[in-house]
Amino acid sequence: MATDFILIHRTCKLVVLLCFLHISVTVFFYVRTLDIRFSFVQNQQSHSNLTRLRHGMVPASSSRTEPRETATRREEQRRLDEPGQNITERAVKQLEKCPETSPLLVGPLRVEFNMPVSLDQIKKDNPNVGPGGRFRPKDCLALQKVAVIIPFRKRDEHLKFWLYYLHPVLQRQQLDYGVYVINQDGDEIFNRAKLLNVGYMEALKEYDYDCFVFSDVDLIPMDDRNTYRCFSQPRHLSVSMDKFGFRLPYNQYFGGVSSMSREQYLKINGFPNNYWGWGGEDDDIYNRLASRGMSISRPSGEVGKCRMIRHNRDKQNEPNPQRFDRIAHTRETMRKDGINSLTYSVVQVEKMDLFTKITVDVGKP
Repeated sequence: MATDFILIHRTCKLVVLLCFLHISVTVFFYVRTLDIRFSFVQNQQSHSNLTRLRHGMVPASSSRTEPRETATRREEQRRLDEPGQNITERAVKQLEKCPETSPLLVGPLRVEFNMPVSLDQIKKDNPNVGPGGRFRPKDCLALQKVAVIIPFRKRDEHLKFWLYYLHPVLQRQQLDYGVYVINQDGDEIFNRAKLLNVGYMEALKEYDYDCFVFSDVDLIPMDDRNTYRCFSQPRHLSVSMDKFGFRLPYNQYFGGVSSMSREQYLKINGFPNNYWGWGGEDDDIYNRLASRGMSISRPSGEVGKCRMIRHNRDKQNEPNPQRFDRIAHTRETMRKDGINSLTYSVVQVEKMDLFTKITVDVGKP
């Protein structure tokens, strides 16, 4: 009987010991679990704060003192978001360069002049064109800044067709461009080349253009792959005009639509100022280019197709009887007749929805 009591006593002690051990182990793991949970919460809070700092956000419970790098980033972003911030600087910081060939081009275009067009409808169809006819791509940085210069007088219906067709084309070509209509004031004899010189000077007063497209108001390209930009050599863009049976009339022809970089333009002293009336200035420009060792580049005859809006010759734009004599002496006259001898006075500058119209007095013969 005594032996049974001792056995029961020892068994009870063993059970109590096991119970104590079990409780101890349970308490140990419970406390450890609390530590893990606390560390996890701390890590999540730290990660959240770091993420906010990277995005320029400061937690409500944090100190007002920001890390220097974060403050700098916030200041840069604030400057970029200011309305007066230079748009070109914003594009450089945020965008990659546009591709050499735009992926938006569609190729051959149907060009007709038998339907009425209005400036209001053109504006509605081109919502991304800004005041003064300015546009730049939103998703990439244009490779060139192009001023399109149109010599003009009393051709409003032709201008509507030009704007109707060209604004969509120029946007698909991903150009940073502006359209400048240089309107000759008064009723004196028309001077196309001098107006082009004026357009060059006036456009540079507004923006740092590096390419200049000189276009007659009545010529419309029939293929948007004929890019209105500059190349390593002066570019003749209106290669195949319907007026000439979609053929180049002669190899030296440089009329209609052409482009030059700023360097190319200055190398020939710009265009002549003394061609009053129709004809001759294009051949003079060709002679200037040739005398400076430059050659004419062109798109293919198919890509360079253009349509001309048919019209009667303008009054005060009769053929220039002196043109042949002047062309023969280009090499002697080009050093003193050009951008370095240009004189004119600005009568009015109008920032229209789709173009900038600059009315100028260019004098008389």
